[in-house]
Amino acid sequence: MSVKVFEAREHIKAAEKFLKTSLLRWKPDYDSAADEYSQAAQCFRIARDMENSKECHLKASENYKKNRAFFHAAKALENAIIVSKEISTHEELYDLAVESSNLYQQHGSGDSGATVLDKTAKILEENSPELAVKLFQRAADVSSTESSQHQGSEYISKASRILVKLQWYDQAVDSLRREIGFHQESGNTGAIGRLTVAIVLVQLARGDPVAAEKAYKEWGSNCEVAEMQTLEQILQAYDEEDRESAKRALASPFIRNMDVEYARLAATVPLPEALEPAPRAAVRENAAPSYVSATAQSTTTAEVMKEDEENPYAPVTYTKKDDDEDSEELC
Repeated sequence: MSVKVFEAREHIKAAEKFLKTSLLRWKPDYDSAADEYSQAAQCFRIARDMENSKECHLKASENYKKNRAFFHAAKALENAIIVSKEISTHEELYDLAVESSNLYQQHGSGDSGATVLDKTAKILEENSPELAVKLFQRAADVSSTESSQHQGSEYISKASRILVKLQWYDQAVDSLRREIGFHQESGNTGAIGRLTVAIVLVQLARGDPVAAEKAYKEWGSNCEVAEMQTLEQILQAYDEEDRESAKRALASPFIRNMDVEYARLAATVPLPEALEPAPRAAVRENAAPSYVSATAQSTTTAEVMKEDEENPYAPVTYTKKDDDEDSEELC
């Protein structure tokens, strides 16, 4: 047994004593017990016993909450996340981050609450990006409550990029719209112009050029000259169904210099398909003559007789049936 482990267990024994009541102590000393658990957690951490370190931090947080020391309770949970990031499940880390953030907010430290959500989201981003998105979105909510629009826009921007990477384009559009809202409140028109290009690309990736054009009409006034030229070239190419022009516009230097997720998105956007002309009707050899109804034949015969009456000098054509009838009359 290492020295630090022995020291940690001594702190745990001291914490349990503070929680016991006696004739001279009618109420548990939650604050002192929480301090002892925190020290035990540090000793376990130095001894590389992360499981026991996590448990001690959790016990410290519970005792701080009973004493209504919300800031210290939140900090204990944040420490539990740090020591257990390699041994806890992603769902456990997510729950610990949300609870810690709520405790920070109860204390009135909303910025600290957003920060712990941001830190945990970075831990989860690689292996559990869907949970990281939720934490970044929560962090943006907390920051907006604290009237920190700039910080909130950074958190929601991280969520937008992850959604694009996951190809969850419908959610990415909503996230980008929210990100634009943050910048509108702070008056950052330059950022709105760049996000207009991003949302147009996402709409095209969704296969909806009409929505892309609407997005440009809605926020295009915030774009700089280079951004406007690029978007107009892209939208015109899709409107004219010009595949080559769209390909060149999506590969423009401006698009390539965007954030990595959006530059990669531009390379995967489906290009417009030009409409092919309708094929000519083929003529079949030895085809049967077209069907003509009896009514149409009668109408044609009547028209011919009328023309004969009007022109008596026109040559007369006799059919075989007429010749047979004349022979019968002569007999």
